[in-house]
Amino acid sequence: MKYVALTNQEMSNTYVGEAITLTAVMAIVAIAVMAVVVYKIYRSNKGGVNVPGGWKFTWN
Repeated sequence: MKYVALTNQEMSNTYVGEAITLTAVMAIVAIAVMAVVVYKIYRSNKGGVNVPGGWKFTWN
C-alpha cells in the first residue's frame, strides 16, 4: 500500500469522531430495545423465558 500525504485543504475536510458518534447511537438504541423487551416480559401477568444455557424463568 502506498501512502499519500494530504494537503491542508484535504485535512480540513476530514471529520473526526463520526465512528464514535455512530457507535454511541447504536449502543443507546440496543440498550433501549433491551429495556423495552425486559419491561414487556416482566410486566406480563403470566409468562416464561427460556435462556440458552439451561436457565428457565416462569411466573404466574
